[in-house]
Amino acid sequence: MNIELTPDQIALARHGIEAGRLNSEEDAVAEALALWEQRERKRIEFEATLDDARASLARGEGREITPESMKQLVSDVAARGRQRLLAELAKAS
Repeated sequence: MNIELTPDQIALARHGIEAGRLNSEEDAVAEALALWEQRERKRIEFEATLDDARASLARGEGREITPESMKQLVSDVAARGRQRLLAELAKAS
């Protein structure tokens, strides 16, 4: 495989070599590919998680987020918080 770097990429690789972080332009390309591979693995994991979430919703599990459902969730959380506070106050008296 023959890879041509842009002038900016060559300058960046040379800077890394001069700074002692890289031994060669080939090392720069190898590191770039390793970072790309890592990013792709994370993207694939994210997509799998997203697929699982969509499947969960399709099975009727979970909660679909809409402006209305968020208002209801806030209301539910506030109500539970008030109940918990009242219970704590009752214990303290």
